[in-house]
Amino acid sequence: MSVEVIKADYSNKDHADEIIRLLQHYALDPMGGGKALSDFTTTHLISALEKNSQAFSLLAFEGDRAVGLINCFMGFSTFKCQPLVNIHDVVVESASRGKNVSQLMLAKVADIAQEQGCCKITLEVLEGNTVAQNAYKKFGFAGYELDAAMGKALFWEKGIGSE
Repeated sequence: MSVEVIKADYSNKDHADEIIRLLQHYALDPMGGGKALSDFTTTHLISALEKNSQAFSLLAFEGDRAVGLINCFMGFSTFKCQPLVNIHDVVVESASRGKNVSQLMLAKVADIAQEQGCCKITLEVLEGNTVAQNAYKKFGFAGYELDAAMGKALFWEKGIGSE
């Protein structure tokens, strides 16, 4: 069966339900932290995405079932003085892994990035998630450095608030 990748419509209840279902699937996986999304997130995520003009999501459908999700946010590269796309979540249902779903979704992100005049697409991946790393490398992603003497870039975070 072929896979079709579309830009999700946050106001479409079916799309909204699939985004939450697939993100929950990811959250429960060890690579997503192994913990269910909070009730707050499942209740408010779609409206928050809908209000964020920099957000877009892609859904991959195999027939009438969504089997993949990518959540993205537009950003900006100060060094290039151009927009960029940051991929925040990549989800492929367990049963659909190995079927090229991630590559099709990444290609759609690249098309959108090109249409928007972006200079690059960024994402983060866990060190232990070699399956995802291989998929990203296959698409052309790589770690980066500005100066070899300074080493590769690291992605860090500092939580704010209670969650």
